[in-house]
Amino acid sequence: MRIAVIGAGISGLATAFFLDRQCRSCGLTDAIVVLEKEMRVGGKIRSDCDQGYLVEWGPNGFLDSKPATLELCGQLGLSEDLLRSDDNARKRFIFADGRLQRVPETAAGFLRSTLISWPGKLRLGAELLVPRGHHEDESLADFVRRRLGPEVLEKLIGPMVSGIFAGDPESMSLRSCFPRIHELEQQYGGLIRAMLRLAGQKRRERRAGKVVAGAAGPGGILTSFEAGLQTLPDALAASLGDSIRSGVAAATLKPKGDGFEIVLADGRSLMAEVVICALPAPQLAGLLEISRPAMSTLLRQIPYAPLQVACFGYRSEDVPDELNGFGYLTTRSAGLHSLGTLWDSSIFPQRAPAGRRLLRTMLGGATRPGAGTLSAEQVRGEVMEDLRTTLGVEAAPEWVRIISHAAAIPQYPPGHGRRLAALEELAAGTPGLFLVGNAFYGVGLNDCVAAAGRVADRVLALLRQRRG
Repeated sequence: MRIAVIGAGISGLATAFFLDRQCRSCGLTDAIVVLEKEMRVGGKIRSDCDQGYLVEWGPNGFLDSKPATLELCGQLGLSEDLLRSDDNARKRFIFADGRLQRVPETAAGFLRSTLISWPGKLRLGAELLVPRGHHEDESLADFVRRRLGPEVLEKLIGPMVSGIFAGDPESMSLRSCFPRIHELEQQYGGLIRAMLRLAGQKRRERRAGKVVAGAAGPGGILTSFEAGLQTLPDALAASLGDSIRSGVAAATLKPKGDGFEIVLADGRSLMAEVVICALPAPQLAGLLEISRPAMSTLLRQIPYAPLQVACFGYRSEDVPDELNGFGYLTTRSAGLHSLGTLWDSSIFPQRAPAGRRLLRTMLGGATRPGAGTLSAEQVRGEVMEDLRTTLGVEAAPEWVRIISHAAAIPQYPPGHGRRLAALEELAAGTPGLFLVGNAFYGVGLNDCVAAAGRVADRVLALLRQRRG
């Protein structure tokens, strides 16, 4: 019987790859087919090179602080091709109070920084006195205000989540978006207490001769490939070979007999014993609308934030700032149009020709969904205005690429966990149906690869059970 994976983004490709390897090692001969409606694989991971500028349509790398993607690269033989970001990329900035301010990385740096006022610092220090929360599913904004104060929310957490999720902390679930932070409060009673206890634990482990991971910037070192992040899905596709069927769109999925019938957009159909759905939530809702209307309804409730990504190429002399860093994010009170700007050619110097700079600015997100409908000319104008304010760039860019994502990043509002539990329960009632993707258990590349591994394990367990 056949295993069908619908969707050849990173989640679908990684799940198919893991399953293929596991089936071969276990002597299972189940055929795997991956259906992708586009002629290319990778989903939003796409790397384009034009006139020497290398542009990422979606994520520009992954953090090496979690093992999932690094291990996958090793299995694909890509470890030697990994490209780690420039050391300057550890420096990150916030545009607040009319100027760029570096995000402090140490306690001493935080005390010296003017990003947070002294009343704000004192309020943050009072976190030790804040009792443990007992909220079932608190918003990120409510959590930060309760534990750290409103200024930290405005100048640190708000910009951070706009950069990671294109999200609005007022409508983000703490437990779903930052489960580890929720766990630390519940386990230790507060974040400062947790930091002190964990720091003491690390010191004891070092004295005992154990190797302890350090804090390499915010969550690790950003890592990609010289030819761009698309190297990863391309390598997965090459490994899967003829299993991938590009330009084939699934229209409807129907349980039939001991398996499923997948009706294609061109009227043909194919049968599969196991189906792994790796589509964005809205497309998956359409696929299941007839056969599983309750699942379809839940999937349509997962919101997505739109993004406009403006990539500007400049001559180095036209950018007054040396751009020694990762880039900057903005506070909402700064009055800018954009969420922030990445200094792509400072993060990865190979991203621009010699003597040139590549800047990538994001507009839109959950705090400004209307930006998704801006014209390319409007986007260009707003970005030029913001770069003039933040970096003093007066010249027009010599090269421009504007990328629009009507549904860029799924959002996890309060109640997301309950929705997932309901989806999992409904899927369990349809044996052989599995869901995977960034709409569920994490939006980052590492999250998607880790989830793909878990789903592959579950599929393999089902196949072994059925094969006796």
